[in-house]
Amino acid sequence: MAQAQKGAKNRPLSPHLGIWRWGPHMAISILHRITGDGMAIVGAMGVVWWLVAAASGPEAYATFMSVATSPVGYIVMIGLTWAFFQHMLSGLRHFVLDVGAGYELQTNRTWSVLLPLLAIVITAAVWLMIFAGSI
Repeated sequence: MAQAQKGAKNRPLSPHLGIWRWGPHMAISILHRITGDGMAIVGAMGVVWWLVAAASGPEAYATFMSVATSPVGYIVMIGLTWAFFQHMLSGLRHFVLDVGAGYELQTNRTWSVLLPLLAIVITAAVWLMIFAGSI
C-alpha cells in the first residue's frame, strides 16, 4: 500500500501544457479560439457602432464611414476578414477530426500549417477584389 501511494505521488495528476511538445496542431487549435473571440468582440462592437451611427443621423454615419474607410478601419476590417476565414477553415478541420479522420501525425501537421496560409490567401483575394471594385 505504501509503495502504491509513493508511486502515485510522483505522477502528475493531470496533463499540463508544460509536458506536451508544442506543434502546429496545438497552435492552430488555440488560434481557432482566439479568432472566434476576436470576431465576437471586435465584430460586435463594429456592428453596434454602425447601427447606432445609422440610427443617429447623417453626421454620425459620416463619422462612422470616415473611420471605417481610414487606414486603421481597413486594417481592422482586413483583420476581421482574416479571422473569419481562419476560424472557418479551422472549424472545418475540427469537423473532419470529429468524424475520426485526419489524426495521422503528418496529415494533421500538414493541414495545421496550410490552413493559416490558405486563410491569408483567401483574405488577400477578397480584399484585392474589393479594392479593384469587383465586389
